[in-house]
Amino acid sequence: MNDYEMVVGLEVHAELNTKTKIFCGCKNSFGAAVNTQVCPVCMGFPGTLPVLNGAVVDYAIKMGHALGCTINNLCKQDRKNYFYPDLPKAYQISQFDIPLCSDGKLDILVDGKPVTIGVTRIHIEEDAGKLIHLDKAGGTLVDMNRCGVPLIEIVSEPDFRSTAQVKAYLDTIKLILQYLDISDCKMQEGSIRCDVNVSARKKGDTAFGTRTEMKNVNTFSGAVRAIEYEFARQVEILEAGGSISQETLRWDDQQGRNFPLRSKEDAHDYRYFREPDLPPIVVSPEHVQELKDSLPELPNVKAIRFVGEYGLPMYDAQLLCEARTKAEFFERCVGLCSATPKTVSNWVLGDVTKVLNERNCDIADLKLTPENLAEMIDLIEAGTISVTAGKTVLETIVDEDVKPSALVEKLGLKQVSDTAELEGIVSEVLKGNPKAVEDYKKGKTNVTGFLVGQCMRATKGKANPGVLGELVKKLLEQQ
Repeated sequence: MNDYEMVVGLEVHAELNTKTKIFCGCKNSFGAAVNTQVCPVCMGFPGTLPVLNGAVVDYAIKMGHALGCTINNLCKQDRKNYFYPDLPKAYQISQFDIPLCSDGKLDILVDGKPVTIGVTRIHIEEDAGKLIHLDKAGGTLVDMNRCGVPLIEIVSEPDFRSTAQVKAYLDTIKLILQYLDISDCKMQEGSIRCDVNVSARKKGDTAFGTRTEMKNVNTFSGAVRAIEYEFARQVEILEAGGSISQETLRWDDQQGRNFPLRSKEDAHDYRYFREPDLPPIVVSPEHVQELKDSLPELPNVKAIRFVGEYGLPMYDAQLLCEARTKAEFFERCVGLCSATPKTVSNWVLGDVTKVLNERNCDIADLKLTPENLAEMIDLIEAGTISVTAGKTVLETIVDEDVKPSALVEKLGLKQVSDTAELEGIVSEVLKGNPKAVEDYKKGKTNVTGFLVGQCMRATKGKANPGVLGELVKKLLEQQ
């Protein structure tokens, strides 16, 4: 297998989070009772006419700008003709030869090295329905709620040479969609999925091998497994002197293998022709520029800025930028806090993210505010409370909008730093641990940690450990 190189191209389908569907006024939302969010238009009844949802065009253009595409001010929509039980019209309204966005690229980082992946096109289209396979129903049922849900399809160039590149690209695409707030990217709901095209060729060859396609892979880790399996399968066939058939495959992630579905279609098999019920899409240059100007700072750009402006390691910066809400929370907290950005980052990526992972939620779902976290960190930096007490405060302020200073007073968490008060406690601890004192005199200086721990226990954790450490050393030297 080492003599072969994988060549991969991806087609990412993202459902857009518009309020209504692409060609009708039906609600665009997930989870409704089957076949309740449908109308004659999205069901494809004869005589109905579609009307394009303008927000769909705007969302696609935003994604086009984010990926550096050329925006086509004049384009059209086309009928893609094929039969499938969940496609009531027996055609899908899509875009063929003139997509809304074309000729873009996405820069990703793989093992610390930049890789550029070409983006061939981004076009808009309608989703099909959903087949539900139920043994108890004696077969397959069709839910048409998803018919007409707006999609963008992001088609890459065949530029991937490893599954690590594929994973980095998919993660970055998902992150950009979320930053732009145009798709919720909930994979468990099918909001984002991809088709994978794979071929194998001898290393050094420039011509592509025959490719196969795996449809609707609905997890990124599944895409990685599917590619690795298919590449190994193709190499095994080629090594045995066989040839690869151009075909569409179905990936079964549970079984860890794929199955043939049909011979691979080419464009002519779909008998594309211009959609006669919809006028051309015309977008003025001024509106295209307005949409570009409205884009937020994108995750890769933000991460690089965090490194330069706040002195964070790139690893920390990328973790903070994994969610726009988390990155913005961090930056607001830095502006309110006297501690270093790295200290703030440690709290956000450590204890706060632990809560988010345990609850499987977003930072915006918590009651925690940047003001309260900044105040809590400042209390620790000032020596008013210990780090341990800070963790206790955090347990409350993630669920209640209460000032940390008031909570410290209420719970009696204020750290004792008064030297005179602590000196008496240290003296009593030294008297109660004569062996440790004797060991120190014999050069075993590591006993100071034990003695500080005993002093912390005596103060029920309220003593300033830094002050205690200095006092323990001072009084030990006087013994």
